[in-house]
Amino acid sequence: MRIVISPPLPTQFNTARDFFLHHLISERRLAENSVEAYSADITLFLTFIKTKGKRHLNRVDASLIHDFLEHCRHNSVSNRSNARRISVLKSFFSFLAQQDIVKQNPFAMIDLPKSGRTLPKALSLNEIKRLLTPPVKDSSFTRRDSAMLFLLYSTGLRVSELIRLPLSACNISAGFVRVLGKGNKERLIPFGEQAKEKIEFYLKTARPLILKGKQSNFLFVTRRGSCMTRLRFWQIIRKAAMAAGIEKDISPHMIRHSFATHLLSHGADLRSVQLMLGHSDIATTQIYTHIDQSRLKNIHKKFHPRG
Repeated sequence: MRIVISPPLPTQFNTARDFFLHHLISERRLAENSVEAYSADITLFLTFIKTKGKRHLNRVDASLIHDFLEHCRHNSVSNRSNARRISVLKSFFSFLAQQDIVKQNPFAMIDLPKSGRTLPKALSLNEIKRLLTPPVKDSSFTRRDSAMLFLLYSTGLRVSELIRLPLSACNISAGFVRVLGKGNKERLIPFGEQAKEKIEFYLKTARPLILKGKQSNFLFVTRRGSCMTRLRFWQIIRKAAMAAGIEKDISPHMIRHSFATHLLSHGADLRSVQLMLGHSDIATTQIYTHIDQSRLKNIHKKFHPRG
């Protein structure tokens, strides 16, 4: 994991932060992306208190924390982002207090800003159909991209899980992918017949041509034999959306949201969707139950005796 620190921090700050990050990796077994997010939030705070002349973590108090939050608000940081930062820093200083590195947790009495819950954006069924329509120009790479899009919508994978999916993790005959998600938690996710056909077609006619004799353990490969980057796949989705005439600010995560929304709107139970998405807390999945308001209104109007 690469941690970029600018400007340089006092040694005590670096040591405390790195000790906590090691704890997240070795004990709590958080995913690399999560650890990097923790690192960024902690480093931001440590850099701020250094500019205030603080060289010891025991000098952090409520007044300094409020100055930091005001600094964030002045830089147009949302309540949602500030709430996340407070949560991260509360965990950080709680760990330091347990290790007797600081006397107490100065964030213990700091309340989280009210951030509300942003409803995830999803594509309509018609937009998904248009997005998954193969491009006119056919090539090994468009077959790969098409297979990736179909599998993404069919499974609701996170983009990091999709691009790094091992070849051995995809059971074509059984119609399942085995995914190692956040916190190294493994889950099995089924995929549909259309995704199966796209993947089989890609494996037979496109993957060998892309690799040109190279060996790779990844299901979806680049010319180098490695997996593609998150940015590259985001570009592929944006290009497909433009070709389909979809004007929304589309992203891989929106396809994941669409997967969950469409399952629930067609009668899937919340627990099954939670397992497929890999959410550790069902409360995270419950947000999708608030999306399809028009469908709920129609059901109420149709079935309520006093509707």
